[in-house]
Amino acid sequence: MSTQTFQVDGSGVQTFQVDGMTCGHCVGAVTAELSELAPGASIEIVLGGDGPSTVTVDGAEPLTVEQVSAALDEAGGYTLHSGSGG
Repeated sequence: MSTQTFQVDGSGVQTFQVDGMTCGHCVGAVTAELSELAPGASIEIVLGGDGPSTVTVDGAEPLTVEQVSAALDEAGGYTLHSGSGG
């Protein structure tokens, strides 16, 4: 377990690595689901091309890994990157 699934920088910003996102539709679906969990949060997604995408959530309260995993699944079957194989 050498790679963290997410990190919190101490200012309310969380960064998650997500597998399976490939297009603008993916970005929209994930943004919508995360916005329901964190109303008012700033959500930024950078598609990763051949690797995992980076999802950054800047909100008042931190999200749990379980919350994010459920939102990703609901958005379209996306998953948190396991960190294996980098």
